[in-house]
Amino acid sequence: MAKVLVSDPIDQAGIDIISQVAEVDVKTKLPLEELIKIIPEYDALMLRSGTKVTAEVIQAGTNLKIIGRAGVGVDNIDVKAATRHGIVVVNSPEGNTIAAAEHAIAMMLALSRQIPDANQSVKNGKWERKKFVGNEVYKKTLGVVGLGKIGAHVAKVARAMEMKLLAYDPFVSAERAERLGCSLVDLDLLFKESDYITLHIPKTPETANLINAKALAKMKPQVRIINCARGGIIDETAIAEALQAGKIGGAALDVYANEPLGESPLTEVGSNLVLTPHLGASTAEAQVNVAIDVAEQIRDVLLGLPARSAVNIPGLNPDVMEKLRPYLRLAETLGTMAGQLAGGRIDELNIRLQGELANNDSQPIIVAALKGLLSEALRERVNYVNAALEAQERGIRVIETKDSSTRDYSGGSLHVEARGSNGKHSVTGALLSEGEIRITNLDEFPINVPPNDHMLFTLHRDMPGIIGKIGSLLGSYNVNIASMQVGRKIVRGEAVMVLSLDDPLPEGILQEITKVDGIRDAYTVKLSV
Repeated sequence: MAKVLVSDPIDQAGIDIISQVAEVDVKTKLPLEELIKIIPEYDALMLRSGTKVTAEVIQAGTNLKIIGRAGVGVDNIDVKAATRHGIVVVNSPEGNTIAAAEHAIAMMLALSRQIPDANQSVKNGKWERKKFVGNEVYKKTLGVVGLGKIGAHVAKVARAMEMKLLAYDPFVSAERAERLGCSLVDLDLLFKESDYITLHIPKTPETANLINAKALAKMKPQVRIINCARGGIIDETAIAEALQAGKIGGAALDVYANEPLGESPLTEVGSNLVLTPHLGASTAEAQVNVAIDVAEQIRDVLLGLPARSAVNIPGLNPDVMEKLRPYLRLAETLGTMAGQLAGGRIDELNIRLQGELANNDSQPIIVAALKGLLSEALRERVNYVNAALEAQERGIRVIETKDSSTRDYSGGSLHVEARGSNGKHSVTGALLSEGEIRITNLDEFPINVPPNDHMLFTLHRDMPGIIGKIGSLLGSYNVNIASMQVGRKIVRGEAVMVLSLDDPLPEGILQEITKVDGIRDAYTVKLSV
């Protein structure tokens, strides 16, 4: 009989499910050395955030088939090491969706009716009814920033309360927003028109301090802001100053740039501010839900069935995984590039397997390309299991073709084309004999370059001096060029220039590049290679 180790406190409902098919040992707070010592006995490991599953633990887990994290994040698990050893890593990406959405709604209502302050007033022996006159949310405009699963549920509840809904999400189609009762608008209009703003986006370099002094200045003086998503999306100093100056109506925050909060300008704000200690997922139901979700996946994998929320590559025979792994990396890289070149809202993805690659199972390759395509929008939330579903929910049409007659590279090549906000863009790539990725074609222009963390692509007229102008412009911003290549079809015709950079482009330089005489367009791509 299989054996499962539960190394962190897990709701009994989850343990009962696993017990149907395996012997379960609950051993919490194990020192790393002890975990490494006993892990060879087990076929599965279930944990929360307390246990650190290092490469050493995975190396020792010679019988491990699955590692299950009862929660969303898997940053305490070495996922790459698990993948190399053929171990499925699963989480519960939706287990706390309702809890987080309900907390955002609760914070909005608590702020509107001044419930925390009124509660404290009564407990202090006062009866200040006139002081705590609140506001109704009925017929007010709610701006939802981010229409993922949590933001979408908030929108549904707010719509039931007859609020007017605006939404901003560059990765969601207008049709999907309309189905949720939202009008899709740009961020500036959402800031300007909303009576309430609720944030449901990850923290990325692009969203860090999204709500800052400049953004606050665009908003209505009575606007109320709710953040139950991620700390660091709001400039806490700016919002504290705006509250104290009466420039906005209020704020309700559950997450912070630094947690625990500690010393902060927020603690100096006297009223119209509700603070909670990161309680979004802290409901009894959510704890049960994530335990059941992950336990069911562990049970299924032990029975030889696929997992539904694998973070790495699930359900593949180890021999197939070994054969396809380099092509999955190629597909994900090309998907990432095509997605960023085509723009945020992707409508269609065309994938063509060429040469020898056309003789392989295409589904894992398509999923890998979709994972890359959606990586800019979903960050760590997209994986090899949910990529196809996420694409379907966003209305992305996927077209697959195979062309075994193409014989450009011995192992075959992959062509990925995306149609999005910036039009249609295509990237072709292949593997060299040692497994190194090469980008061989960009928008039908022949090139031969390896992918790089920071890349700049230009479409331009093939004319003297243009390369020097771009090099000089980048040099004036202290951006170092690692390599440069030009692809063209005819002399003095259209051409593309591909530059691999040592640094990301500073803000504003892309617009200057497009003003250079002869440059038709310019795009940047960020990869992790």
